[in-house]
Amino acid sequence: MRLEGRRVEGELPGRQGRLAFVFLVLVRQRAVTRDELLEALWPEPPAADALSPLLSKLRRAVPLEGRGAVRLALPAGAWVDVEAAGEALHRAEGAVARGDWAAAWGPARVAQHIAARGFLPGEELPWVEERRRELEELHLRALEAAGRASLGLGGGELDTAERAARALIARAPYRESGHRLLMEALAGRGNRAESLLVFDDLRRRLRDDLGSTPSPETQALHRRLLG
Repeated sequence: MRLEGRRVEGELPGRQGRLAFVFLVLVRQRAVTRDELLEALWPEPPAADALSPLLSKLRRAVPLEGRGAVRLALPAGAWVDVEAAGEALHRAEGAVARGDWAAAWGPARVAQHIAARGFLPGEELPWVEERRRELEELHLRALEAAGRASLGLGGGELDTAERAARALIARAPYRESGHRLLMEALAGRGNRAESLLVFDDLRRRLRDDLGSTPSPETQALHRRLLG
């Protein structure tokens, strides 16, 4: 974490200080009450007023405004990785919708690599788990966008499409978009038989685990490959 060119991790007051800083970054557009901050940092209320000394130490490291309610005053144009991932994904999905594969590829990969880092591993606070779920969904959508862009570019990027598809299947095995991407990537490289096996594997998985069948979109792709 850098603030005005300096790293602040070592200046933050321990685990609670790091959690408070991350929480305040995410909600920095508004002031946060002391009760809200207490609830965010301690699942059970601390025995004594632990927030005042924590905030006092935090003020020495980062720019906090307010007393009764506090807000983190980051410099204009501050770069926050999870926000950058969301913005990159928005650009990528817009470019995919237009069929502009070259414009989609870079932002999709940016979103993919940021989201793959995860979010505060080991922490189980409710707001952390909620943000982690949001970031996981963003990661899946980034893999979809990166795979789709790579398919559109073709050539050597078919390898990238295959890796994105396999990563998507590994993380979300019932999300059919990953299987469709893999089928198309393999077919694009001339491995039609292997592509059809992907469909068979998906069909069995859905039947055995969920009692369902592939979606009409996936079945239509299967018919095209058969034809």
